[in-house]
Amino acid sequence: MLKTDIHADDYALTVNTSKDMLSCMLQGQLDSISIVTNMSCFDTCMELFYQSIPQMPFLPKMSVHLDFVEGHCLAPADEVPLLVKDGSNLMGLAWGGLFTLSYLPWKRRDAKVQLKKEIKAQIERVRGAVTKAIAIAEEHGIPCGQKRLRIDSHQHAHMIPVVWEALTEVITQEGYEVEYIRNSKEMLGAFVSEISLWKTYRPVNFIKNRLLSLYSYKADRHAKTHGMDQMYLWGLVMSGHMDYDRIVRLYPKIAAKAAREGRTLEILFHPGLTLAGEVTDEIGKEAAEDFYLRQDRHVEMEAVNRMKVLLSQHAS
Repeated sequence: MLKTDIHADDYALTVNTSKDMLSCMLQGQLDSISIVTNMSCFDTCMELFYQSIPQMPFLPKMSVHLDFVEGHCLAPADEVPLLVKDGSNLMGLAWGGLFTLSYLPWKRRDAKVQLKKEIKAQIERVRGAVTKAIAIAEEHGIPCGQKRLRIDSHQHAHMIPVVWEALTEVITQEGYEVEYIRNSKEMLGAFVSEISLWKTYRPVNFIKNRLLSLYSYKADRHAKTHGMDQMYLWGLVMSGHMDYDRIVRLYPKIAAKAAREGRTLEILFHPGLTLAGEVTDEIGKEAAEDFYLRQDRHVEMEAVNRMKVLLSQHAS
């Protein structure tokens, strides 16, 4: 039987992003969320979260959303110079920078040492928040299925070799008990087979799909050797516009393949809209204009709020 996980990234990116996501949680539409660790609004967003827990039908599972692209560095900035923008403690390593550090032998060692410091700092911050959230849920009789730590990342950066090595070493050295690390492994065949949809995809997302597929095998091995569920992710090719109409068309093929292979299907959304007034130097201007400020995020919210019905129809 297929196991699904309706997931939303970017809680605590901004206050309005978080409020939009909370509206989905209060309706019981999200199975899990990812929490951004390093924005200045983190404490405000978590207080909103804690206050909302007693009204939730269940507490979604919560992941650390490691971020090396935006927000503030949580490790001492002078100890992680490769990760920050010059003269600041703002994070500044996008995919290209992390990819390059993975394949430059004379920088890789230092990069991994620095990444481990930042990864530990980000995990610790969210780990404390998750512990508090679960305690509040237990106090109010709100069910939650989370038992241990869960980890993913902004732009799937944890899949990049040097980041993956740093992350797994931190987990081992700190003795973290982990139940989930996202494997950004998305099947491609279902998208290619629907010829009429080809023009609706952004070409760059196919490149993202293929690159992450190359890195997915180590995540599969790690899951297998550590007793975690194997998984497929759905949300790369359609990243930025996970609309309900295309989901309905593609769901039967994607769900059938995941079920045949015994993999959990994580369906990834970004249903929280950032307001123009919330864009600060913590958030890249290009990313804000291309993604965070777009009304497509409310298209994704609409899809999230219809997913439980779709899943129940296919289960019956």
